[in-house]
Amino acid sequence: MLLLDIEAELSVWEEGQMVWSEEAFPVAELAYHLALWLQSSNTGQEDFELDSMQAEEGLIRIVCSGEGWRVGSICTPDFWSSPVAWDVLVAEIRQFDSSVREGITALGIDPAFIPEVWRMFRPSRAGNGMIMAWLE
Repeated sequence: MLLLDIEAELSVWEEGQMVWSEEAFPVAELAYHLALWLQSSNTGQEDFELDSMQAEEGLIRIVCSGEGWRVGSICTPDFWSSPVAWDVLVAEIRQFDSSVREGITALGIDPAFIPEVWRMFRPSRAGNGMIMAWLE
């Protein structure tokens, strides 16, 4: 499956500090599952946990707390990002999606197999760089 064969470094950042990083992460699969999560009828009401054939369950989690949305991982069980508003989270996911699509395109692969996140929401202000990906 193509989703599993496209790997890159994935990093979670908090206020300019890297909290967690994985060198060979299935970023295309994460982008795919995040897009499906945003298309869900319960968008903005249910938490996200990456359900991957290649990554450990809970490796990426996005949960809603009383203060906003937080990103966490089983790799750093005591850490959760600072809470952000829904529109900031969506802006970060859009930025991640764009980075993954650019990297996939640079590899000569059409990223059309990933649902298009940016068509689902109106543009909003940029976030604080919670999730970043680089394709090698």
